[in-house]
Amino acid sequence: MKSPLFCGLGLFWLVQLTACSDQGANLALGTLERDRIVLKATAAEIITQLPIAEGSDVKAGDLLLQLDDRRQQALVAKADANLASAQANLTKLQNGARPEDIAAARSQVKGAEAQLVEAQKTFARAETLVSKKLAGAAELDSARAKRDSAQANLEKSHENLLLLTNGTREEDLQQAEAQVALAKAALELEQYNLAELSIRATGDARLDHLPKHLGERTSIGEAVATLLDKHAPYARIYVPETHRLKVSPGQELVIHVDGLSEAQTGKLRWISQDPAFTPYFALNSTDRARLVYLAEVQLPDSAANLPSGLPVQVELPHD
Repeated sequence: MKSPLFCGLGLFWLVQLTACSDQGANLALGTLERDRIVLKATAAEIITQLPIAEGSDVKAGDLLLQLDDRRQQALVAKADANLASAQANLTKLQNGARPEDIAAARSQVKGAEAQLVEAQKTFARAETLVSKKLAGAAELDSARAKRDSAQANLEKSHENLLLLTNGTREEDLQQAEAQVALAKAALELEQYNLAELSIRATGDARLDHLPKHLGERTSIGEAVATLLDKHAPYARIYVPETHRLKVSPGQELVIHVDGLSEAQTGKLRWISQDPAFTPYFALNSTDRARLVYLAEVQLPDSAANLPSGLPVQVELPHD
């Protein structure tokens, strides 16, 4: 028969083990993490600058990596020249003909009129000579052809003068304006492509990794820089299935960080809608306890200096 003292000690340790087991069941384990921003190469070019070292703090707009931009600079210059040409053509149409051009066209009309008068006189003389049988029909035909040519040349000169004095057609102006707009858009696109060759920080962060070296050629879409958010980290934890209905986004939870004596109070910012490890429709009553839900608990700003990767334990609400 066991003594009362032995029974009392056994009961004490049983209570302690049960309490520890209950406490562990209400803890979600995980690690501290930070949001990662991966910047990718926009062109297959050689890296010409790496001005900032890994591990440095950067601000939005800081140059992290420069790709060779000589090819793109040439495309920008070409687009700029096309825009200048389109704008000059539009200005020419808007201003109309110069006074000198109109004067020259009028002189051409007067010259054509004089030529026509001379051709008409020659034709009249040829008719008289032919009627008197002093010239052949061939001479009359030649005089008629010269008269008709002079008449056509006069009409052409009149039309050229009208083109200069009547001004530009509205349709031609609209077409020229459209060409200018098209050239502007092309230039803006090439300038944007040029700016994309300078890989810059998209926000205040810490430069975590530069996988490529100076002088290496990148591939389009290849990761060339990784940034870590400078704000407070979050605890990436795994919530057991038994506690899933007890937590929801926005809920405050107590976080214990390894090496930190004081507990932190964080806010659950996200929890997965789908469990991990086992399909929910194939679970029996025993396997359901093995399901976990990935979640993220944001730490307060006071924990901004905590390094990533530290193990954490998050207290979950219990009955």
